[in-house]
Amino acid sequence: MKTIRTASKWACALAGTLLCTSAMAETTLRVTTWLPPTNPQNVVVWPTWAKWVEEATEGRVKVEIEQGSGHPKTLFNLVEDGVTDVSFSVNGYLPGRFQLPGVAEIPGETGDAELGSVALWKVYKEYFEPADEFVGLKVLGMFVHGPGQLHTQFPVNSLDDLKDRKIRVGGGVVNELAERLHVTPVAAPATKVYEMMQQGIVEGVFLPLQEQKFLRLSEVTSHVTMFPKGMYTTAFTIFMNPDVFDDLSKEDQDAIMSVSGAKLSQLAGQAWGAADLAGYKEAQDSGKTIVRLTANDPLVDQFNDAIEGMDEAWIESVADRGIDARAALNKYRELVSGQ
Repeated sequence: MKTIRTASKWACALAGTLLCTSAMAETTLRVTTWLPPTNPQNVVVWPTWAKWVEEATEGRVKVEIEQGSGHPKTLFNLVEDGVTDVSFSVNGYLPGRFQLPGVAEIPGETGDAELGSVALWKVYKEYFEPADEFVGLKVLGMFVHGPGQLHTQFPVNSLDDLKDRKIRVGGGVVNELAERLHVTPVAAPATKVYEMMQQGIVEGVFLPLQEQKFLRLSEVTSHVTMFPKGMYTTAFTIFMNPDVFDDLSKEDQDAIMSVSGAKLSQLAGQAWGAADLAGYKEAQDSGKTIVRLTANDPLVDQFNDAIEGMDEAWIESVADRGIDARAALNKYRELVSGQ
């Protein structure tokens, strides 16, 4: 399916006997998105990027945003196949294909979504891009959400309280975290969490605080347990069909990338990180029990013991990618610390 549509406007430039025409090409990129319309990706990131693209290309390229359906893991293939032009999704939804961005998902590494998003993009460009994990896609940006916290229908006073509990997980490094915490993992996209908790399929979920509001977790949970730097983060990629990109003029390609890359990654990180404040307020206003753990809390000590070695496990998991994973991790740590 061809998803670039070109509209030509013909105008008469001379009066009288001479008829002349001028063509003005306009390209529209279709963005397929997911998550609720109120999510920061749909309220802030896509509309802002659309405005940037139109301005950068002087109106030659416009962006049309469409709400998608189905599992977000299908969006990688839909963009590859040209069914839609641009989208974003969770790398961990396709286990084994996109391993390298998992550097940002290692527990204890990322406490700030904006810093983590910019760091991930820079590390991708310096270390990960040559590995061609995203062959078939044009990568426009990468980002992480705010620190993933624990939302449950029961109090958590010790990690032992999680043992054998049914907890929704989204894929990626968090799956190993679930194994280390001895929970019963239930894989599902974030959009299914409300229904699953309402029906008793799961009893808790690892998600950023914003989802107390945007996924309405405040209606189906009773407790929020907040770790100082969160339990994990999730890495997302924003991508485009490479043929669609190549069909653009070099001028418009450069213009689009000037408002993508680090700039788009930072925008997404800012938006998703700021949304956690709204989620916290929603949890407060709805009377949830919110436990803010401190660095020396016994529960945090337990958690730190449980995640020990997950950095080395990530390095080992990408040993076949042909990149210096240890150097990449060290660079990510340097960047995310704000140094």
